[in-house]
Amino acid sequence: MAPQASGFIPPHGNYQELLSHQKAEIVYDLTYRFCQRFLKKGDRTIDQMIQAARSGKQNIVEGSMASGTSKEMEIKLMNVARASLEELLADYRDFLRVRDHVIWEKDSKEAQYVRKLGTRSNATYETYREFCETRPCEVVANIALCLIHQTNYLLDQQIRRLEKDFIREGGIRERMTRARLQQRNKTQ
Repeated sequence: MAPQASGFIPPHGNYQELLSHQKAEIVYDLTYRFCQRFLKKGDRTIDQMIQAARSGKQNIVEGSMASGTSKEMEIKLMNVARASLEELLADYRDFLRVRDHVIWEKDSKEAQYVRKLGTRSNATYETYREFCETRPCEVVANIALCLIHQTNYLLDQQIRRLEKDFIREGGIRERMTRARLQQRNKTQ
């Protein structure tokens, strides 16, 4: 967490504790390994998928760090993270569709199992490693779809909360004005 000056900059930057970041990190780790394992070297999709996964994770980090002084930037970066993960979701769906593989239904027993794994506290890639490194491409791609859906859900909730917080508390300019007025009132 970034240090808090006494005044108008709130605590910020503790992205490691955000469930959205934890899930996005799993998605990145899985995607990196998926691309190495199942896509042919030279396939441009490799770079696209890895960069989309990385962007999803890194924009959460950047948004969290920027949140102390710019709620607008935090909201924008969380939306960029969400958009990057949606792009990655489409890549995995395309991978499955063009190879005539099945995309698991939301309530299939397989998808429910992956969701259940995701409820473990402190889940990391290690939680999924056995499945991702021993199962065929269609299973791993479907695991990725489930994890991306979970991450997107968390980001959607986070963005809604950020919007409500902004409406309730304002941004840095409002906090600066309040702090300045409070200081004036103290000295008078």
